[in-house]
Formats: sequence, structure tokens, C-alpha cells
Amino acid sequence: MAKTAVSQSTDTRFRREIETALANGSTPDDLVLRLTLRDANLLTRDPLTPVADIQFADGVMRFLGVRVERGGVTVSALESAAAADA
Repeated sequence: MAKTAVSQSTDTRFRREIETALANGSTPDDLVLRLTLRDANLLTRDPLTPVADIQFADGVMRFLGVRVERGGVTVSALESAAAADA
């Protein structure tokens, strides 16, 4: 029987990437998480994501303190804020 790939949750994938970036010296303000609309919805509805890890303030969503931009991309990615704003 062939094994099927198990996809990891949006939370798991980006939590790991954010934690790695922070461990390498970035701050949450240095980063932006650009998510497809699908991934943004999956993240906010994931029952394994602690409510405290997602914040909404002044029209901005943050995950683990990193600004989230929803939509406008075909592939979700964690980027430097400077590159995303350019």
C-alpha cells in the first residue's frame, strides 16, 4: 500500500518558521506572514491554535506577534517585513 503524505496544519508550519526566524535574531516586527485566504481561514479556525496566539487589533491580524496579510498571494510564506513593504 502506498503511503499518502500527511499535510501539516497551517499553525504547525508557520509556528515552526516563526520560531526559527526569532531564534535566528529576527523580531516579530521584522517579519510578515503572507497567507492565502484559505490558509488564513484554516489558521483562525484550527482547534489546536491557542486563542492567545492570534490577536486582532486596529484592523491587523497577528500570529505569534507577527503581522499577517491575508490574500493577494498564491502561496503562503513568511517574509521579512522590509521585503513585503517594498
